[in-house]
Amino acid sequence: MSETNDAPGAHVEKVGGFDIRNFIGVLIGIYGLVLLVWGLFFFDDVEAGKTGGVNANLWAGIGMLVFAAAFVLWSRLRPLKILVAENEAGAEAPKDIAPTD
Repeated sequence: MSETNDAPGAHVEKVGGFDIRNFIGVLIGIYGLVLLVWGLFFFDDVEAGKTGGVNANLWAGIGMLVFAAAFVLWSRLRPLKILVAENEAGAEAPKDIAPTD
């Protein structure tokens, strides 16, 4: 974490686990893993007849796992960063934002 010149006491932090790329990568990875297992263990002549001999579940699963790995790697190599500054004096005090008559 480095200091910045924008505001006194401000510093940069990584978003980390709340990066949407992590959620997308994990969800696509789970679906890819299911398709990979289905393609490896449940591909038979009936399924081959439906797809012209191509194990579509296997290839789609592999593609989805590669895509998921790319998303997770992307979020690790180029993490999102936010500027965090100290609150101004009195920021913790509750304020009523309703209009007054």
